[in-house]
Amino acid sequence: MKKDIHPKDYRMVVFKDMSNEYSFLTKSTIQTKDTVVWGDGKEYPLVKLEISHTSHPFYTGKMKLIDTAGRVDKFRLKYEKHLENRNKAKST
Repeated sequence: MKKDIHPKDYRMVVFKDMSNEYSFLTKSTIQTKDTVVWGDGKEYPLVKLEISHTSHPFYTGKMKLIDTAGRVDKFRLKYEKHLENRNKAKST
């Protein structure tokens, strides 16, 4: 194996599945701005996940829809008026 190609700054990080609030603590090099206090009273960096092994249909055997389309719809509704005004300005 090649020397000095693997990261050396591993630290304990909490990963949290936002769909079911499941969290686990493991070592990682991922950078994050969020932090959380773990059960041992210490503060750790927090990585928010949309899906993990506790919510993925392959592992659970259940189909569960994740509302990613809802986010797009909210964005469209929010900026719909802006786009209408922009189109009016172009046509005049």
